Amino acid sequence: MGENPLEGEKGKGGLGSLLAGVRLLFGNPVTRSILRTSIKEYECKYDGDGAKRYTLLYHVLSQLAGEQVSCPITARFASALMRATIRLGVWMLRGDMEKAREALRDPAVRRGIALVFKGLALYGVTVPQKMPAPFLIVWNFTNMCNLRCMHCYQRADRPTPDELTLEEKLKVIDQLDKAGVAAVALSGGEPTIHPDFLRIVRELSSRGIYTAVATNGTRFADINFLKKAVDAGLRYVEVSLDSAKPEKHDRFRGVKGAWKLAVKALENAVKLGVNHAMAVTITKLNVDEIDDLLDLAESIGVKRVIFFNFVPVGRGEENAWLDLSPEEREEILRKMYKEYKKRGIEIASTAPQYGRVALQLSGGEEVAPTHFYMGNDKIVKALAEFIGGCGAGRIYAAIQPNGDVTPCVFLPVKVGNLREKTFWDIWENSPLFKQLRNRELLKGFCGKCPYKYICGGCRARAYAYYGDPLAPDPGCILNKAEWEKIVSKHNIKLVQPRR
Repeated sequence: MGENPLEGEKGKGGLGSLLAGVRLLFGNPVTRSILRTSIKEYECKYDGDGAKRYTLLYHVLSQLAGEQVSCPITARFASALMRATIRLGVWMLRGDMEKAREALRDPAVRRGIALVFKGLALYGVTVPQKMPAPFLIVWNFTNMCNLRCMHCYQRADRPTPDELTLEEKLKVIDQLDKAGVAAVALSGGEPTIHPDFLRIVRELSSRGIYTAVATNGTRFADINFLKKAVDAGLRYVEVSLDSAKPEKHDRFRGVKGAWKLAVKALENAVKLGVNHAMAVTITKLNVDEIDDLLDLAESIGVKRVIFFNFVPVGRGEENAWLDLSPEEREEILRKMYKEYKKRGIEIASTAPQYGRVALQLSGGEEVAPTHFYMGNDKIVKALAEFIGGCGAGRIYAAIQPNGDVTPCVFLPVKVGNLREKTFWDIWENSPLFKQLRNRELLKGFCGKCPYKYICGGCRARAYAYYGDPLAPDPGCILNKAEWEKIVSKHNIKLVQPRR
């Protein structure tokens, strides 16, 4: 998923200065002791919304957003101290507190900022920053699907016999809520065809969790169904579209008519004004269609296009010929950046190398602190290493239909199951998660690369090709020699096989 609830305000002033200022102020053991006092949980009363039990940090952010919050007398001094400290942090970086306050009115943003504060309190300043819970969970809500995509990481078709029941799914939501997760993206399979889809959207959004969906668009071609989802609390719709040519998209997705429905879903999202994106998986089949795809997006009225890295996992493993060479990927990333500068449309990529490409092509002026957003604000650049490229197991994680937790939907290594352990326990104690949070453990050139803190390589691609998530990412131009070894060793065909 490309949407990040912390991206609400771009440019100088708001959330960027708040995050950077807090990091600056709480970067030493003395001030961290102050911060630790505010990660304790308190039950506070919200006018018109009853009592809520969250960390004092969350309540303070709610107060800064203008909400009337009454906390126990034992928490009031710490609350006042935290409010003053946050204002000081924004002032030190000449930020705009009003912009920060406006962004904090979104409960999902408050959850995300509270996570950053808690990470600083527990771990201090780390590069990249260690987090007490992920900003984003991608939840493979079901394995059922009405398409048969060539690259599907799930090999999705029908529900698995061990899929979580509705009652178990509601318990998962409670766990994610308590952990402080800011955003959940429902994926699959195709989540919108599951009978519990609207119920789960409603449950997630009612807790202030930013609720998104990654979809093939077939159900949302019906504007009435999309409106029901938006009314239930859905805030972001990401529709997959892999070619500007209907017949090519339909062939890739395995069902005739899929292109028409995907386009209609995007048109409906634009019409209803719901935040949205066109999601494109870049492969050998559409590498020459960047201009056509962007033209199509603009003709529909789409404001954001996300180009996904191909990862040879699931059905993609048997279609490894779809993958790009490092040279092709580098060329595409450079083209994306140039088109981003030229067009009035957001263009992003899940390839973590995009951060490096943006930095290089802009002469050091622009950087993508995540692989979702790019900017030339000095504060954004200062946060680039703080947030740090590939977020698998670090700022996001995945949940499978049966409750298995993995670092990423494209990295199918089970680190625990929510039927057996709490999400908090898995997030805090997984050995693999701990490894992914330490860039010093990366192998090959990725471990030596000067860009490892703003990129770090795609850990899913490393695992797909080497069986080791700490191995180098062979899709990067700086790892070209690794790619050539893989092509030679595994006899990967770089052209489409005959059928």
